[in-house]
Amino acid sequence: MSETPPIRLFVAPVTPLQQNCTVVWCTKTNKAAIIDPGGDLDPILEEIQRRGLTVEKIWITHGHADHAGGAAELKERTGAPIEGPHEDDQFWIDTIPSMGQRYGIADMRSFTTDRWLTDGDTVTLGETTWDVIHCPGHTPGHVVFYHAPSQFAQVGDVLFKGSIGRTDFPLGNHADLINAITKKLWPLGDVRFVPGHGPMSSFNVERQTNPFVADSVVSNAGPNTHGPG
Repeated sequence: MSETPPIRLFVAPVTPLQQNCTVVWCTKTNKAAIIDPGGDLDPILEEIQRRGLTVEKIWITHGHADHAGGAAELKERTGAPIEGPHEDDQFWIDTIPSMGQRYGIADMRSFTTDRWLTDGDTVTLGETTWDVIHCPGHTPGHVVFYHAPSQFAQVGDVLFKGSIGRTDFPLGNHADLINAITKKLWPLGDVRFVPGHGPMSSFNVERQTNPFVADSVVSNAGPNTHGPG
């Protein structure tokens, strides 16, 4: 008889931008974290209730509106504290209402986090402990949530199946993003991950096939790997 895994999850694409809001929970306690609640909270909370879970934490990878626009309302509705992102994303948190209007997403609000996160921090969920990895580039304050025992990560918009995060937004930095992926994520091994948009993948698959950060691409790029900025 196989052992119950320490965590389980479901993914709910939200907002017109189809951002992956991920709900993870500790299977021993049924305490859940909602990662990147960009909006469309009602069906997510209904599914949490249906599964008999309790919302313990709200985790934010970065301050873009489609990832964090529902955090303030979610905290009001659940009482759960908000953890993340890194404080360097305050600029983006402040822009959430205006960005929501730009994309036609009503009721998006900025929020005040209960805990800024930085590289090397840990966060807890039920009886599980997660590592926080600061991965700037897409935004300066982007963090990744990594559960080592499960070899699972929620990487937000750092990395996607077959792609990487955009760096042409204000405060984006291509060199920082490539460094974060290759120096901080790849050493973790064959970790499966949920990205901010699109299907799941794994670090090993992306190291072999991703046209932006595969080992062959990075090694062949030489000193210009990190681009102009």
